[in-house]
Amino acid sequence: MIEPVELPSPWRDARLTVVVPTYNEAGNLPVLVERLLSLPLPGLKVLVADDNSPDGTGEVADKLAIEHPDRVQVVHRAGKEGLGRAYVDGIGRALDGGAEYVAQMDADLSHPPEALPGMLGALLSTQASVVIGSRYVPGGELDENWPLYRRALSGWANLYVHTLLRVRIRDLTAGFKIWRADALRDIGLERVQSNGYSFQVEMHYLATKLGHTILEVPIRFEERRDGDSKMTTATKVESALMPFKLRTRHRNLER
Repeated sequence: MIEPVELPSPWRDARLTVVVPTYNEAGNLPVLVERLLSLPLPGLKVLVADDNSPDGTGEVADKLAIEHPDRVQVVHRAGKEGLGRAYVDGIGRALDGGAEYVAQMDADLSHPPEALPGMLGALLSTQASVVIGSRYVPGGELDENWPLYRRALSGWANLYVHTLLRVRIRDLTAGFKIWRADALRDIGLERVQSNGYSFQVEMHYLATKLGHTILEVPIRFEERRDGDSKMTTATKVESALMPFKLRTRHRNLER
């Protein structure tokens, strides 16, 4: 586990909301929230967007919100509508709640929370609109326990999307990042239509089309600690078709 960077004031006091979509993450969520709230970022809040998890994740999240009433918020969604819809809902609520910066991360502990202060520092010290915790820039790592087929699928997906969309990001499918609030408002969440993992690609594509600067910093990506992957055949199909839809849907979009 890396040691979090100590940021100077006023950077450390920035209003940062971490949006965490959940579906059947009852075992991982308390660990993640504990690690997030222990970071040297007193302005950090956690917003859990739960898709009515049958394993009781929503109830676990409610208990965490009671324990940390000023720092943990829970959004209970009607059902499993996909990662993209959960993020759009959660990010919209974070912006309405006054967040200056909004982070995205998975609940399965594959993204190191301790990297957030350094990512925030990189965002605040540059003109970037978003900082991505990247597996594929120099210094980035993949857990040696990550299955070979997942490595191959991730590498192929990035090559495939690069070829079709020409977006200059090494980790196009990355789900760990921090956005400036004004960049998210400029992109417009109402434009985003992806349901599954292709949400990440659509957000990167929109940011690029609108001229936003995207910065990638290296992270170590860990294998999930508990539970099962949410990657399904349907999400793979959506991800394969999405680049073609994006080129058509946003062909006239520019700043």
